Amino acid sequence: MTGVVQDVPVKVRPAPAKKTRNRAPAAERKRYLAAYGLLAPSLFGVVVFLLIPVIFVFVLSFMKWNMLNAPAFAGFSNYIDAFKYEGAWHALVVTFWYVLLNIPAQTVLALGMAMLMNRRGRFTSVIRVLCVLPYLAMPVAMGVVWQWIFAPSTGVVNTLLHLIGITGPNWLNSPEWAMPVVAFANIWQYVGYNMLFFLAGLGAIPQHVYEAASIDGARPWKRFWYVTLPLLRPTMLFVVVTGVIGSFQVFDTVYVMTNGGPGTSTTVMNILIYQNGFQGFRFGTASALSVILFLIILVVTLVQFNYFQKKTVYEMV
Repeated sequence: MTGVVQDVPVKVRPAPAKKTRNRAPAAERKRYLAAYGLLAPSLFGVVVFLLIPVIFVFVLSFMKWNMLNAPAFAGFSNYIDAFKYEGAWHALVVTFWYVLLNIPAQTVLALGMAMLMNRRGRFTSVIRVLCVLPYLAMPVAMGVVWQWIFAPSTGVVNTLLHLIGITGPNWLNSPEWAMPVVAFANIWQYVGYNMLFFLAGLGAIPQHVYEAASIDGARPWKRFWYVTLPLLRPTMLFVVVTGVIGSFQVFDTVYVMTNGGPGTSTTVMNILIYQNGFQGFRFGTASALSVILFLIILVVTLVQFNYFQKKTVYEMV
């Protein structure tokens, strides 16, 4: 008798897996803790010396406080008084005038110097270092030096002008010349610093783009206008934005060279804030002026970003 044996599936239970601890989250936590530990000193400085003072100034702008009496809530009266105060409007106009004197000349000179320094020469590296040296000097010290250079009778500038028969003006005591001289001192100090960024931007432009433009018959000026400038817009954005922010916040150079004078011809916003806060002990008004200046800088910066965002080429394929 022949039997038929059929295969019957047998259920085999898999062996129980060994319980292993998931060590990935623990290792990840250690990496995060190490990262935060390395960032802690910088974060501490940002919080203590930047974030907390900004919050304190914003809160203080709604207070009346002279450091002698307890702060008293004043609402928006400090802002209303600031807009009614003619000196605030004048300081704002003077600040814009300083920015207009400083930024275009500084940017054009820095770009021109970068174009010259971009060529390889025997002493190019030495000249680059010499161009950056003014940036390393302290603004207060350089303000004192420039004050001596533009002195009316013993200054270097008027002495040289006298040699060619020209009587130089009293530069820093002249309402017409004081602000241009202060702007010139700032341009001299920061033009080499901005040159470095333009040099980096020029070095990032591929040479084959210039070769293609030359083959198409583009002359040097057209290559600069249609190739160099469009590809330098990311660098231009950084240089202009940081320069405008720094120019709106100018204080030390103006304070040392003119202290806001003669009269109020060089009284920029930060000088007015200093006068209200540390000379007049009107810390609420000074804080309100600081917040107004911050909002103006924010609006101007957003306008610049919006303008360059539409025209900037960030990379080349």
